[in-house]
Amino acid sequence: MNIGLDVMGGDFAPDATIDGARLALDELSSNDSIFLFGDEGIILQKLKAIGFNSDRFEIVHAPDIIGMAEHPIKAFTQKPKSSIAMGFQSLRNNQIDSFASSGNSGALIIGSMYTVKTIDGIIRPCTSVASPNEDGGYTLVLDIGTNPEPKPDVLYQFGILGNIYAKHVFNIKTPRIALLNIGEEEEKGNMLMQATYQLMKDNSDFNFIGNVEGRDIMNGKADVIVCDGFTGNVVLKLIESIHEMLQRRGLADDYIEKLDFKHHGGSPILGINASVVVGHGISDAAATKNMILLSKNIHEAHLFSRIKEAFSRYA
Repeated sequence: MNIGLDVMGGDFAPDATIDGARLALDELSSNDSIFLFGDEGIILQKLKAIGFNSDRFEIVHAPDIIGMAEHPIKAFTQKPKSSIAMGFQSLRNNQIDSFASSGNSGALIIGSMYTVKTIDGIIRPCTSVASPNEDGGYTLVLDIGTNPEPKPDVLYQFGILGNIYAKHVFNIKTPRIALLNIGEEEEKGNMLMQATYQLMKDNSDFNFIGNVEGRDIMNGKADVIVCDGFTGNVVLKLIESIHEMLQRRGLADDYIEKLDFKHHGGSPILGINASVVVGHGISDAAATKNMILLSKNIHEAHLFSRIKEAFSRYA
């Protein structure tokens, strides 16, 4: 398998990304190759500095960089030689099987929609995070920032996407799908949540168990929790801040350690015709390694093909 990595993406690139790629090689098979997208001179210099053989990687020279604060559409279209743009071109041309980046998330969404395209039938792609539960499992929360103001039919499709993701990547036979709300009762919430509940109620696409509240995100009550991107992003940042606070106070155990985002690697973009993973902007080497491994896992699970098959009736 050919795995693409944006070396220039992230606050600590290229050091963290190159170190992460080096760590990932130890856990990949001999049939896997990592393609590094970035300035070739910088990549070779960094590899030489750590005494690592550059022949272990395929290097694709991409001299331009899309900054974290740049306008996504303008940067992606005006910098065709950027590591993000060239990564997507290689993905579209089947030179790589997956692509991972901790760079400008907006540019990654734009690249996904403009280059590899959204799967027919999908209204809007989304992103998801795996939140750890105390019982050892995970709950998928989606969306986590891509769609701040979705319509009810978009949230309904997120239920389908989460169902497929939970089944084929987390191996949950019949995932329990829930809607994040301010109460468990059917009539609770704003107009968006009430309308979405009616769409999800008694549907034949997934196992809908009703509303859940914020306190249920980490107790294992549901396998997939659907919400709008604004709420999901607040949830994600809250979990991150809880972990940071516990660390500062010297409180730690195996479960608390799982709250650290670096163990999850990143978030796949669900609903596009390729395997793409978006990492956290502050990803270190460990997070980058896990982002690479996640991109391999979702591709080998044939996730986007399964989603494409499920949505073929909507096309």
